[in-house]
Formats: sequence, structure tokens, C-alpha cells
Amino acid sequence: MKNSNLQCTVLVLLLLALSCAAMDGCDPCGAQAGEEWVQAVEPRDWNFPRDHGAHPAYRTEWWYFTGNLSDASDRHVGYQLTFFRFGVRREIENGGNPWQVRDLYMAHFTVTQVEENNFSVAERISRTGPGLAGARTDRMEVWIYNWSAVMRNSLIVLEARDDALELKLTLKPDKPLVFHGDNGLSKKGAGTGQASYYTSFTSLETRGFLRVGANGPKREVKGTSWFDHEFGSNQLAQNQEGWDWFSLHLSDGRDLMLYFLRRTGGSIEPASSGTLVEADGTARHLPLEAVSLEVLDQWKSPASGGNYPSRWKIDVPACKLELVIAPLVRNQELITSESTGIIYWEGAVGGAGTSNGQQVTAEGYVELTGYAGSLGGVF
Repeated sequence: MKNSNLQCTVLVLLLLALSCAAMDGCDPCGAQAGEEWVQAVEPRDWNFPRDHGAHPAYRTEWWYFTGNLSDASDRHVGYQLTFFRFGVRREIENGGNPWQVRDLYMAHFTVTQVEENNFSVAERISRTGPGLAGARTDRMEVWIYNWSAVMRNSLIVLEARDDALELKLTLKPDKPLVFHGDNGLSKKGAGTGQASYYTSFTSLETRGFLRVGANGPKREVKGTSWFDHEFGSNQLAQNQEGWDWFSLHLSDGRDLMLYFLRRTGGSIEPASSGTLVEADGTARHLPLEAVSLEVLDQWKSPASGGNYPSRWKIDVPACKLELVIAPLVRNQELITSESTGIIYWEGAVGGAGTSNGQQVTAEGYVELTGYAGSLGGVF
């Protein structure tokens, strides 16, 4: 269904809409959101399945799926399917006009073929229009054209089809929903409202199929996925240039999420933190001082010139956890010129170490932003 001319036309129209919003005083790309957007300030009174859906009173929101899967031949594939909602303005006139722009919807879809050392990317952008994109507010159902994430009862179904990539996966939670930070209020800095509401299903049993290449076969796959949902209005300060985010599954059943927000000049934002989820689903908040991260190697992108960390040592002494993690494919960089306009690295990783004194292996995903240009105000 993808058409490059249509994509370019839509992108131009959306950029014009952003420009008009800025002239009206909305300033959608400013680091400080206008007071019209609700801020993430206090712990939230959660209500599910409603809170798996969209929260249009907040400026930014994303539904993030990543996973490590294998096919019948035990070939390893990683995937990312992410849906972004970005509020252009809180209120619009003549709300019945489907072509007015209140929110932009963007999506990224990647597949990493480990044995083939191949990384494939597709992306989408749209406004709501007459059903082109959107998200329900009463439950998880978000879509852009024929890409979607839908949750019914306890199952999540992902579907995405592009000329060169296709997937259909069913995800079933193995553990309870995790609330990061203070009951889901995840601080990103010291400023008022500089936070997001952040929940995850850290372990999802996954089955379905993937296709890579216009004439490629549909490969049945299974494995484990991770789902993040975040929304807020004022997450990054002007002195913060990006973040390093880790989501890891350990072979002993533990799951680990870490994020390190980088300030201009290289220091780490003290609000950075993480969560350790035990095999039984019990979650433990990890403040920055509880975690040590050492970069062991780097990789320079031949496309963007960005210089990314590419191997890490993670130490969480209080949890008796030490890991060394590295990319399964070095080049997993996204240059999203047809959607968010952001250049970032996000890809499948693996490693090994010790957990509670026992040898473990690990697999997961890492996201690295701000190493090849700014985030463009989107976050």
C-alpha cells in the first residue's frame, strides 16, 4: 500500500500544518510544551484496558514493540514495530473536518536478520484524515494504513505490510504489567512535568510470521517480545541531547530495563533509572546510583557519521547482576527522513554474564538517540 509519491505529498502537507501551528503560537516542536498540554506530574490512577489506548491530552505518545525471534531453521531475527502520536495542537476548530491536523502519526518497522547480517527498515507518516491513522482511547488499537497493534483481552496482534517487509505476530504476556518509576511516573529530569507515564509488558510469548524481501518467503517465527507504552508532554530539557535505552531478557527469567539520559557535554541526567523484573513478575526500581554502565566499543555509521556505543558492560551490584552486551548486527541505524526525521540506532543485542551467581545469557534491544543529530523537538 506504500506509495513514495503519496508519502512525500503527505509529509509536505504535515510540515505545512506544523508551520501553521507554530505561527498560531502552538510551537509544537519547542522543548517546552505549552500549558495547553497536560503534564505528567503526579502518579496516575491507572485504568485498564483504557490506559493501553491513546491519551490525546498529552503531547507525545508511543507504543513500542521489539522482539528476538527464531524460525524453523533456528535462524535469529529481531524486529521493531513502533507507533508514535505527536500532538500538533490540543484543540482544533470545526472538529468534524477530517483533514484538520490535531495529531501526527508515525511508525517505524525494522527487521534484523542476524545470520545474513542484514537490517531492513520501513516507515510511515500520516494524519488521521478519513481513517488513515489513529488510536482508540478506550483500549489499545493504533494504526497507520495497514500497520496496526490491537489488543483484545490478553492478546496483542501486530500487523504490518510493506513492499519489502511484512509481519503478523500474536503476543501473549508471560508476566504482569510493569509500572516504571513511581507507580508508572517515570522522571526524565528535575523540571515540573519533565516525566512520562511509562508501563511495559516485559515478556510476551510471540508467534507468527515474518517476510523480508518483495518475493521473500513467509517464515514462521516464535520467541519473546517486549512492549513499552509512554506518554507525556515535556520529557526532555534543552540541556538533554539523547538517551541510551536497554531492554533485556535473561535466561534465568529476569528482565532488565535501563535508560540513561545524556546531557549536553556528556554527563548523565541524575533522573535516569531502570527496572529489574524477576522471573515471578516482581518489579524493583533501580535509581541511577544502583547501576554502572561502561562503554567497551564504538561503531561509526558510514551513512550519517554518527559515532555510537557498540558494546557495554552493565553492573547492578545490589541485584547480583553483571552483563556484557553487544549488537548482533553492527549497523542497525534508522535514518527516518520520510517520517520523524530523526537518525537513531535501534537493534537486536545479545550477551552473557552472571545473575545471582549463576551464568546467564541475555538478548534484547538497545536504542541510542542523539548521536547523529538532534531529536528535532519531537520528544
